Amino acid sequence: MRTRADRRPHAAGLLTTMTSAGLLLAAPSALANDGGQWWKHGWNNQQPSWSQSYDRSYAAQHETVLQRGTPTLSRSGRDALKSAIVRYKKIVKRGGWKPIPKSAAKVGLRAGTSHPTVPYLRKRLLATGDLRQSSGYPRTFDYYVSDALKRFQIRHGLTPTGDLVNRSRRGKNGARTLTALNVPAKARLRQLRANLRRISTLARRSGKRYVIVNIPAAQIEAVENGRVISRHAAVVGKRERATPLLSSKIHEVNFNPVWTLPPTVIRKDLIPKGRKMARSKKSVLEQYGIDAYASYGGRKLNPRKINWNSSSVYSYVYRQEPGASNPLGFVKINFHNAYAVYMHDTPSKRIFGRNIRTASSGCVRVQNIPRLITWLLRSNAGWSQSRVLSMKRSGKRADVKLKKQVPVHFAYFTAWSSPNGVVHFRRDVYGRDQRFGVNRMASKY
Repeated sequence: MRTRADRRPHAAGLLTTMTSAGLLLAAPSALANDGGQWWKHGWNNQQPSWSQSYDRSYAAQHETVLQRGTPTLSRSGRDALKSAIVRYKKIVKRGGWKPIPKSAAKVGLRAGTSHPTVPYLRKRLLATGDLRQSSGYPRTFDYYVSDALKRFQIRHGLTPTGDLVNRSRRGKNGARTLTALNVPAKARLRQLRANLRRISTLARRSGKRYVIVNIPAAQIEAVENGRVISRHAAVVGKRERATPLLSSKIHEVNFNPVWTLPPTVIRKDLIPKGRKMARSKKSVLEQYGIDAYASYGGRKLNPRKINWNSSSVYSYVYRQEPGASNPLGFVKINFHNAYAVYMHDTPSKRIFGRNIRTASSGCVRVQNIPRLITWLLRSNAGWSQSRVLSMKRSGKRADVKLKKQVPVHFAYFTAWSSPNGVVHFRRDVYGRDQRFGVNRMASKY
C-alpha cells in the first residue's frame, strides 16, 4: 500500500544539495547548517539512469585507487608515499614538465588524431610514468597515448575516457584532465609532502577499528585490524558548505529517521521557494511533503495559511516524516561533533556514479550503506545484513545504540600512494593545500 509520502513528488532530486541536513527532532542548536537550491532538481524519482560514457571494464581492470584491502593509513602506503616524494623531487630537479597548450582541449584530442600539442602530452605522461611505451609518430594521438591518459585520469579521480574531448555526456572531463595535467610538478611535490604529514598524524591515533572519510576523494573506508573491510563512494559538501574535519565515535544509528530542516536550508532555500510558489497560489510544504510547526513540540500549522512574507516563518520548525521522499534515506549514522553533521543514506543513488561528488551541504552520503551499518552493529546481537535490509523495507522507526562505539575520522587527503607505488591525486576541493604553497590549479579541475 502506498503511503501519502510515496505519492508525493520524490525528494531524491529536489534535495540533492541539502539532503545532509537535520537531526531527528533535534534542538535548534544541534541542527546542521546543511542545504542548497534543492527545488531546481525537482522531486521526480524517475530520473534517467546514469549512463557510462567510457569502458567501465577498463576502469575496473586498472582500478588502483588503493590496493584491495589496504587502508589509506597503512604503513606500506606511507612508505610508498615517501618513495613517491623522492621521485617527484627528481622530476622537479630536472625542471618538471612543460604545460600542455590549451589548444589541445579546444581541438579535442582523441585516438587517431594528429596535432602539434600531442608531443607535449607525450612528454607529460612520460614524466610520471603513465606512458610506458611510445610509437615513432610523436604528433599522433595513438593507442599508447590513449592508454596512458586513462591511467592518468584514474590516478586523478577523473573519468578514464582516454581522450581530451568534452562531449555532452562527459561534461568537462577533457578540460579537467588538461588542468590536472598542467598542475606544476612543484605543486604536486608539495601536495605529497603535506599529505604525508596528514596521513602520518592520523595513522598514529587511528586504532584497530575505525571509519575514515577522505573528503577530496569522496571515499569511505571501514577498517579493522589493518585491513579494509569495505569501501564506499561518498558525497561530501560543496565548497561553500564544506564537510568539516573531525574525529569522533559513532554511537548510534537511526532507522527511517525524521528529517528536521536546519536553519540554513530554511533561510536560503525553503522560504525563498515558499514565497515564489505562494505567488502562484501553490504550497511548497504540500508539494514537497514537509510539515511546519509553530515551535518545537508545538502545534502543526496549516500549510495553506502560512504567510511566507512574514518574519514568523523563520521561527517555525519544519520536518519531513520517514518515507520514500525523505532525503536521509532509510538510515542515519550519528556521532557527537561540534558541527552537527552525520552520515546517511540517500534515495538519490545516481550521484554516486560521478567522479566528482562535492554536492552535499556538509554531511556525508554513503553508497551501499547497509553493508556499513551491518559492520557497525556487529557487536549488537541479531543485527545481520538481512535484518538491516528488512528495516529498509518495513519503514519502521528505530534508534539503535552501538554496544561498542566505532571511531570515525573526516580527513583531507589530496595525495597518497598505493603500496604498489601508484601515486594518486585528488582535486583540492576546499583549497586547503594552498597554505602549503600548492598552485591553485590543483583545486580547479
